[in-house]
Order: sequence, then structure tokens, then C-alpha cells
Amino acid sequence: MIDRAISRRTLLAGTAAVGLPLPAFGAAAAAAGKPNLFVGTGGHGHTYPGATLPFGMVQLSPDTDVERWDACSGYHRTDTSIMGFSHTHLSGTGIGDMLDVLVVPTAVERRDAPVQLQPGPLDDPDAGYRQRFTAEHAEPGYYRVALESGVRAELTVTERTGYHRYTFPAGAGRILVDLSHLILDTSDQPPLVTEASLRLDPDGTLTGSRTVHRWAKGRRIHFAMQLSRTPTRITFYGDGDVEQPAGTTAVAGRRLKALLHYDDAGDAPILIRCGISGVDVAGARANLAAEARAWNFDAVCAAARRRWAEQLTTITVAGGTPDQRSILSSALYHALLAPTLFSDVDGRYVGLDRQVHRVPRGGAAYSSYSLWDTYRALHPLLTIVAPDTAQALVADIVRQTQQSPYGPPVWPLQGVETGTMIGWHGVAVLAEAQAKGIPADYAAAWPAIARRSFDFTAPDLDNSKGRDLYDAEGYVPADAWFESVSRTQEYAYDDWASAHLARAAGKAADADRLLKRSGNWRNVIDGKAGFAKPKFADGNWWSPYDPIQLGHMPKPWWRDYTEANGWQATFLNQHDVYGLIAHMGGDAAFEGRLDALFAAPSTLPANAPPDISGLVGQYAHGNEPNHHVAYLYAYTGAAWKTQAMVRRLCTDMYRNDPDGIIGNDDCGQMSAWFVLSSLGFYPVDPVEAAYVFGSPLFERVTIRLPRGQRLTIEAPGNTADTPYVRSVTFNGRPWTKNWIAHADLMKGGRLVFTMSRTPVKTFGQAKADRPPSNGHGAV
Repeated sequence: MIDRAISRRTLLAGTAAVGLPLPAFGAAAAAAGKPNLFVGTGGHGHTYPGATLPFGMVQLSPDTDVERWDACSGYHRTDTSIMGFSHTHLSGTGIGDMLDVLVVPTAVERRDAPVQLQPGPLDDPDAGYRQRFTAEHAEPGYYRVALESGVRAELTVTERTGYHRYTFPAGAGRILVDLSHLILDTSDQPPLVTEASLRLDPDGTLTGSRTVHRWAKGRRIHFAMQLSRTPTRITFYGDGDVEQPAGTTAVAGRRLKALLHYDDAGDAPILIRCGISGVDVAGARANLAAEARAWNFDAVCAAARRRWAEQLTTITVAGGTPDQRSILSSALYHALLAPTLFSDVDGRYVGLDRQVHRVPRGGAAYSSYSLWDTYRALHPLLTIVAPDTAQALVADIVRQTQQSPYGPPVWPLQGVETGTMIGWHGVAVLAEAQAKGIPADYAAAWPAIARRSFDFTAPDLDNSKGRDLYDAEGYVPADAWFESVSRTQEYAYDDWASAHLARAAGKAADADRLLKRSGNWRNVIDGKAGFAKPKFADGNWWSPYDPIQLGHMPKPWWRDYTEANGWQATFLNQHDVYGLIAHMGGDAAFEGRLDALFAAPSTLPANAPPDISGLVGQYAHGNEPNHHVAYLYAYTGAAWKTQAMVRRLCTDMYRNDPDGIIGNDDCGQMSAWFVLSSLGFYPVDPVEAAYVFGSPLFERVTIRLPRGQRLTIEAPGNTADTPYVRSVTFNGRPWTKNWIAHADLMKGGRLVFTMSRTPVKTFGQAKADRPPSNGHGAV
């Protein structure tokens, strides 16, 4: 955590602290390994600093901008004015949405001061209701800031409700509720809100709904808001900011607002509690009634802190630098933000069929699944540090697979399948969980998985185009569909995962068909050239080939790779590493190709998306397709090269700073990579239920496991200049393998790395000690 001030202007010097005593955070907190919630709020991290709970429905956070790509979360660390505080945010995504129910508290010099109903531009805060700010502070479950008008704003949350506490200076004040506020984009086609309503109910509760067509087209959000003090009067505004007649208690339209006037705002703090729901206003009211029973802001904040303390102390560390310990804690925090709760207290939620369902007693529905990203490290991490949540997510993915017209989820957001990215990687999360023994009704998901895999007349989104050609020809032709090389490889991985689920469902023939088809990756890898290359329908490769380019066509929307180029896509294979090694000429040739990847010039074409970032040569750590690649050396017997590169990535790609995440955090995937890699291992293929050793960053880590077990990871004397592993013991016995199974880790015990300043090339070199892949060891 850090306190932030605007250096060019000092505001609110006389504002007094009110309420909950708070510690002085800063360098001392970082030294203690406290999470810095501003990590990722700068650069391209796309995180937010506001208050939420682990996997909570409400993310109550400040919004500074809604138009720039770097403000996908509604916030960017470089901005100097705040528009207000909204109740829903996405963490680290590359596309923006949410920002529902904006609340804007403003102190005014006199009760008849001009009303501001538009935020105004970022570069001219005085032109609208934006306010400059200072003394910004964030910690898990709590946020506060001092606003230019004199208001001290504090935020905290329960799972489904947001709590605000606004302390005004003496005099009048206003609170604007802006239901028209949302993320904007130059590609948007109006209207983005097709229907909205606001109503002041007889009991003084302000309720409302809207239907939004931003990223998740047609999602619905509902709220119920109560205030600790009755406003002097309320003014409603309809479309075009048209003021409604005095006495109006309800308004409908598209872009609506309500302005709460307080002639005596400074007499006492004004508290707001707001419940939200994806189902209806009744659900929002029920959530509010169940979770917001009192006006005790401090008690709610204390409960939020306890929830976070319980989650964040799952991992404790010693050693490393103060910044590294803070980075780890911050990364673990960000890895526990999504998926987000989406079912009301009565269990109701909106399914991907757009119908209202109810989860079984004790269950929960979730949203914000960034599966193209998070199947790689986030979901594997949760099976270790939050196994109960991992099990709940698996049950939810089974339900979503059954309910979606498209089968296994791709990128579901608030009851809408956005279909973003490629593949249908919900199957990877299910297959991993099944391999790890997590109980679920996997067979219930199989019919929908089978339709996605084999029924080429089933409804398509962009994520699954070309499945028929992939099945018939063994690859997606580059002249038939965009991103054909990545599609072929990622469809093959989903076939690998689905084969496990088919076998678990007793469908042996389907499993065999999928397993065979999971080898289709070979058809887009030119083994002789050593590169993933576009192949046309006539069977010819793209020529002349340039691995730096994103595709064979100049138009940027028709690329042959998904957020990658030929270099990065060459190593996309996660499930058949030994097959890939053999296809490219054996251990030495493959190791050399990895060396070339990391040593190539870090040049990109002009049409490269900003997602390709964090380059080491042509390796791109800022985007997910390469996250497993540094660990592939271990499969060639050169584990020492994995160790050196992983240590380099841990130290070069993450900082205890707002610009401390090298790319979009993508709902915790970038952060989860750091957590696992700093512990000393990583799941190259999550479905294999095994972890490849890298280079632990700390001297001692303790992980709290279920049933009172502990896993202790030690690297005595580990320093910045000891990245190499000399030897390993597990529970006192020599461990020659350069990998370990999930089942072994979850039994707990003591895993000890002896580190070295120089490479120990014999560690993990024997084929018997190399990681498993495609169900078997090195051949």
C-alpha cells in the first residue's frame, strides 16, 4: 500500500481524520510484505485500487477515465482527477466494461450552486463534476481519498454490497448517482444503454436497473441504495440531462441520473450502502438486507480486513528483498479477485442462456472468467491456496457448460458469453480439476463438450470458427479463417483436455478420437524450419516466411496468430512437449530453438497489438501464450536454463510499483505466474497435474493446505546470485526429478532446494527425471 499525493497541488490540508484508526502505510508496509494495491494501476496492468473481497460481487473503486485502453478498469495511476466511485470493475482485462452505479460526492459553497451532470474531460476537471484529489490510500477491503471539494471519501464492502462514508466540510453538499456512467470505446455503436430506470421507493431506498451493451452485450445490472441521512431533496434527470418536475419519484430512459441535495452535509458523515444484483431489483434489495444490517462502517471494514488476512496468510515468506515480498503479497491479492461472485443470497443468478437459475444450497455462481488467460496458472494456483473456491468454480463451470448455447465457457461476463479470444478453455479447468481429484459432476458437462467438439452445425462464436476444417483437414487453413495457426494449436489443447473428460464420462471412443485430434498441432509446425507457420487450404506453407510478422495478410484484423507472432506461437504446445521436441529434431535442436527465441532481436511489426509486451528476445512475458515457455528447457534436460530464465523473469518483469506488471494482469494470470514461479514451480500443462521446477525466489515459504497440512519450501542461503538448483530433497529424501506431482505437494511436508551460483547441468538431466507430458515421460 502507498499513500499518493498530487505534487503540483496540495488539497484539503485541514481535513480531519474521521472514524476508523488506520495505520501509516508506505515503505514500512512494503518491508513487511504487505500488498501494494497500486501495483498494476499504471502502465498496461489495468488493475484497480478500490475495495472488494476475495472473489466478491462488488468492486467499489474510484474511476478516473472511461475512454483510454489503459483505463480498462476505469482507473489509471497517472490520472489526477476522480469522476466518482462505482460498484463493479474488471481487474487487469484488455477490454473494458462494468463501472456500474457511479456515486459522486461533492461539497458546494452554497445550496444553489450550478449543477454539474457531466464529468468533463480528463484534461480539464473544472469543466465537469470531476475532482482533483490527494491523500489516496488503499489496502485490502478499504480505500480512502480526499477530494478537491473538501469531501473525505472512504469505501469498504461486503460480498454483495458497497459501503461508502463521506465526510463533508461544513455547509451544503450533493451526491450524484450517475446511471449513465460506463466504459466507452471508439468502436462502440450507440446506444450503449438501451433501457434504464431509477425509482425512489416509499421507504427511502433508491433503486434502479439498466441494460448495457458494451463488451458483454445485453447484460443487466440492478441496485438498491440506502442512505444514513435523508437528503433535503432529490432531483431526477432523464435522457439529455433533462430535469424532471419537482416531486418526481421515478424516471425511465437510457441515460439517467439522480442528484441528492444536502443543505447540512457537513453536520455528520453520510453513509451509503448499496446492494447489487444481476437478476432483479428484488435481488439487490435482498442482498442489501442480508449483508448490510447496520450503519457501522468500521465494523464492515474490520470484517473485510479479516477476510483478506485469512486469505493472504495462506502463503508466508522469509527471505528475498522487501520489495519482492510485497510483490508476492500483491500478486496473491490480485490472484484472488476473480472470478467474481454472481449469485444472490437466495442463490439466483442469470445463466449463459439468459435465464434465471438457482444454485444448489451452499453453491455459488461466478462471472469474469478470463479463461484463455487463467487456465494456465490462476486456476492451478487456486487448487493449492484456495481449494474450496476451486471446487466451487468447477461446479459453476459445469453448470455454465450445460446452460450455454455454445457449450464450455470461453469468457463469460455477467450472464453473457462474450466469446472473447479463441478455444473453449473451460474444458482445461475441468480436466485439471478432474486430474487433481476435485469432486464434481464432470459427466454432466460431457454432452455440451461433445457438441462443441463434434457437432459442426452447433452455434459458433469467433472463438471456435473453423472447427469443421480442423476436424476434416487436421488444421485451420490460413486462407479460411484468421488466427489459424493459434486456433489449430489451441483447439488441439482443448481436445487433449476434453479427452480426459470423455474418458471420465465413460466415452472411450470419443476420448480416443479427441486424443488423436489433439496431435493436430503438428500440421501448423514446420519441423524442418523450426517454426509455427500459416498453412493454406492447398497444403502449402506461407512463403517467404517471416516469424516476426503476425500473418500473411497486411490487414491487422486478419492475423495468423492470436496476440502473437511466429516466434511466440512456435512454442504454444503445452500438452505434447516431447512430440514437439521430436518434431523439431530432438533435444539439442529444440534447446537451440529456445535459445534463439530468447536471443532474437526484440523487434515487432507496426501492426503488433500492445498485448505483446515484456520481451526477452522474441519471448513475450506480457502475454499469456508464452507463460510456460521458460520451463520447456527442463524437458530437454537443460533444467539449469529454465532456472536462470525464470529467475530473470521474476526479477525483471515485476516491480513494487504502479507500473509493476509488464502486461495486462488478465484477472490475475500475470500475478499467478509470479506467485507460482517465486515458490519454485509452474504447471506447464495444468491437465498433467504436475509442476516443473524453476528457481525459488525466497529462502522459506510456508503454504497452509487443507486439513491442517503445511507445505514448507526452503532454499537456505538463497540470494540474487544463486538462481541455480544444485539438488532437491522432499521430506528428507533426495529428489532427483525436476518436477513434482500435485498430489505429492498437497500431502504437505518439506521441499528443500539447495541453490548454486553456477549451473548444475546434471540436475534433472536424466530422461527419467524430466517432467511428464502427454501422459508419459521423456522418450
